[in-house]
Parts: sequence; structure tokens; C-alpha cells
Amino acid sequence: MKLEVRGIEDGQPIPERFAFGVYSSTDHMSFGPNKNPELVWDQVPDGTRSFAVIMFDPDVPSVADDVNKEGRTVAADLPRVDFFHWLLVDIPADTRRIPEGEDSDGVAPKGKAGGPGPIGVRGVNNYTQFLAGNPDMGGTYCGYDGPCPPWNDEIMHHYHFEIFALDVDSLGLEGEFDGNAVREAMKGHVLDSARVTGTYTLDPDLR
Repeated sequence: MKLEVRGIEDGQPIPERFAFGVYSSTDHMSFGPNKNPELVWDQVPDGTRSFAVIMFDPDVPSVADDVNKEGRTVAADLPRVDFFHWLLVDIPADTRRIPEGEDSDGVAPKGKAGGPGPIGVRGVNNYTQFLAGNPDMGGTYCGYDGPCPPWNDEIMHHYHFEIFALDVDSLGLEGEFDGNAVREAMKGHVLDSARVTGTYTLDPDLR
């Protein structure tokens, strides 16, 4: 398969229009346009019956004690974990494109609904956990929400956009399913896949 993420070159910085958080010289971070980028794919294998999209950041701190704290930094050698930013499953087999802004166009305080969306079925991304203690933002975040790494992290973050061609019409996922559930449900059903990786940081020293 071949995947194009329009506006993002493989290995290059992600434009701010796709970000949940953008750099601010006064407050470290402010909300960004948070548009999902346009995905276009082809060279689909025979037997494809649906697609799934996953976007994740493998560079998220495993311990959040120092995240976004004045006078502290998130150490480069801290163990890292996956943070899911976008989950779409049961995308019809005849689909070859997700338009820019179709699944997200702006930050939605307290999240947005899961289940069937404009294209496919939305899963729950990890902003649900990250913002759970915030009275103004806490809620269930589904579908796409873009990059917003800690502004005091010593490392650049990488964002993997992945498309999977599957041999089933549906993964059978219902309710508030997460990225691990998608990966588990796809086991044994992936005919092919493709990936594009972009980078992003809010640390002025890395920008």
C-alpha cells in the first residue's frame, strides 16, 4: 500500500494547523486549529474489505510528574509509552481518501462523540485520560486530536499515521474502544499497511 498524508512529509515537522497545541511565547502553549490532515491511499491489496486508521505518538512520558511544570524538564531518558491520537475503524473498502478537517476541525472542550463518524467508526483517543482531571476540558475524546507534546520535554516527538487494509468488513468494536483494542482486533486480519511519520515539539529549544 501507499499512503500520502497531505501537508506532512515523512520525517518532517507537522504543520501547526494539524496540532491540538501550538507554541506560545507567553504561555508555552495555546490551542491550535486541530484539523485532521487529508489522507489518501492506493495500491490496495485484493480481498480488502475495510480499512483502519491509527495515529499514535510513541514518545509520551510514562510518568507525568514533570510534564508542563515550570522549572522542570521531562528527561530524555525517561521510559516512553504510546499515546493514541486518532482511531478510525470499519472504513468502507471503496474509500481512498479522508478529507482535511473531516474528522476534526478545532479543539472541542470535553471531547467529541465516538461511534460512527463522517468516515468509519471513531475510537477513544488518549486525551480522554490526559485531560480527565481538568474541569474545563475533561471528557471523552474520540476520533482525531492532534499533537500537543509537553512543552518542557527534552526530546522531539514522532507521530505515526498508519492505514491498514483488512480482510473483514468490521472489527466488531463497539462502545468506547481504545487503541489497544483496535490493535488486538486487527490481529490476523491485516493484508497490508502503510505509514507516514511527522515530528512535532513545543519546546523552543528544539523548534
